[in-house]
Amino acid sequence: MPIIKSEKKSLRQNKTRRARNLTYLNKIKLFIKTERKLIEEGKINDAKMLLPKIYKALDKAVKEKIIKKNTASRRKSRITKSVNGILSK
Repeated sequence: MPIIKSEKKSLRQNKTRRARNLTYLNKIKLFIKTERKLIEEGKINDAKMLLPKIYKALDKAVKEKIIKKNTASRRKSRITKSVNGILSK
């Protein structure tokens, strides 16, 4: 445990920020897991309906500076390719 007053405050801030950041990251993980499950099951329409929610969650995380812009773009691209890959089969 920190002894210095400013370090105690810093520890409190870090805990708060970590909790806030994890909510965004967990939401993204949940959406992507659900999307992959729908793709495996072949539920194309449901997978398409979930894409805007994934985009929104990723964009929000970028806006809050939790993930980088290119990371979000890469994830969007890959998940879209996987949905479109099913559509072309």
